[in-house]
Amino acid sequence: MRRTAIVLAGVQWLLFMFANTVVIPLSVGAAFHLSSALIMTTLRLSFMYTGLACILQAVIGHRYPVLEGQAGLWWGVILSLSGSAVAAHLSLTQLGGGLATGIMLSGVSVAVLGALGMGKLLQRLFTPVIMSVFLFLLGTQLLIIFAKGMLGLSNGASINLPVAALSVCLVVLVACLTVKGRGPLRNFAILLGIVVGWIVFVLLFPQHTVWVAQPGPLLNWFPWGTPNWDLGIVLTAYLTGLINTANTVVSLRGMEPICGEAVNDAKYRRSFVLTGFNTFVAGTLGLVPYAPYTSSLGFLQVTGILDRAPFILGGVMFVGLGMMPTLGSFFATLPISVGDAVLFVAYLQLIGAALRQLEGIGFNPQQVYRYALPLLSGIVIMSLPAQAFNSLPMLARPLVSNGLLMGIILALILDNVVSWERIR
Repeated sequence: MRRTAIVLAGVQWLLFMFANTVVIPLSVGAAFHLSSALIMTTLRLSFMYTGLACILQAVIGHRYPVLEGQAGLWWGVILSLSGSAVAAHLSLTQLGGGLATGIMLSGVSVAVLGALGMGKLLQRLFTPVIMSVFLFLLGTQLLIIFAKGMLGLSNGASINLPVAALSVCLVVLVACLTVKGRGPLRNFAILLGIVVGWIVFVLLFPQHTVWVAQPGPLLNWFPWGTPNWDLGIVLTAYLTGLINTANTVVSLRGMEPICGEAVNDAKYRRSFVLTGFNTFVAGTLGLVPYAPYTSSLGFLQVTGILDRAPFILGGVMFVGLGMMPTLGSFFATLPISVGDAVLFVAYLQLIGAALRQLEGIGFNPQQVYRYALPLLSGIVIMSLPAQAFNSLPMLARPLVSNGLLMGIILALILDNVVSWERIR
């Protein structure tokens, strides 16, 4: 690639990293009632550590241009737990301390098990059907979050029609560039969508003001709460960490058809060790734990740029963005609806990746339950209001109320316990 193309592709990776990261620390900080200065500090740390994690994976880990970011599975579970804690009158600092303990324990376990060759076991455990269910439910969960931001539901109970109209236009623009665009138009569709959407948003809504705080000290250990041994919270977090390993399996296996090569065991080992280390660090700093982003598969398919150089450059720029408070504050003014609209198109590719996992698998009337039961059960749970689970014990509530977790667990049980070949 030419230098200009590498720089532009690096900026596109930077914006992709930014759009996937900026909402997470803001929403989690608000859920834990952190001060504005501490939230901005967490945002800067998220930028810097996400960029560093991406560089490490690209250089010494699996060595693919796959975003190592704050996992959507962890994000959803943490927000669900914080909401349940408030309803159950549980102290947020007690919840945060239990989460920190479970996150650190799961990070150590993933790193150790990964070094011992856990990748081989997980590749056998996560069959194509399970990976398809995981991708479909993950895409559904994230698209619901993005849709709410696009429609302006983040700040109110009703749809903001002007914001929603702009978001729909951005979705159409990016989708058209992706489907019909040629060369640079297709390769930089996400970058163009963010830039155009940001400019139009400022012109149409000049009265829109963005609150930006001055950051506090750069390092603040355990901002969610001092680590403790609340068994229910620790076990839930630990289980989430183990299930989150599916992101690594799905992402690396999904890279095989894109790159035209098989992923060897050494790459799985290095990737798991780094992800486990990143997760442990996240637990100490109050960050949502890390994992390879399966959405990177859609991003790579949309842009068609597979070189590592732009990806590493984007990671370096992301680290620099977090180190400069003024510049970081400027990028924090990106309208959430614009970022969500552009990501909505990129994450649609997850559905295609889920369907490709099922190629060559036949479903008779009995075997359809193998796929339909965990998938539709997860979607049904996602559609239920949070208050519907208030009657459950606090220990079971965060797990049972998470459609993604329950769908994956059900798929793991059905696909590895039932002899579907005999039924065939």
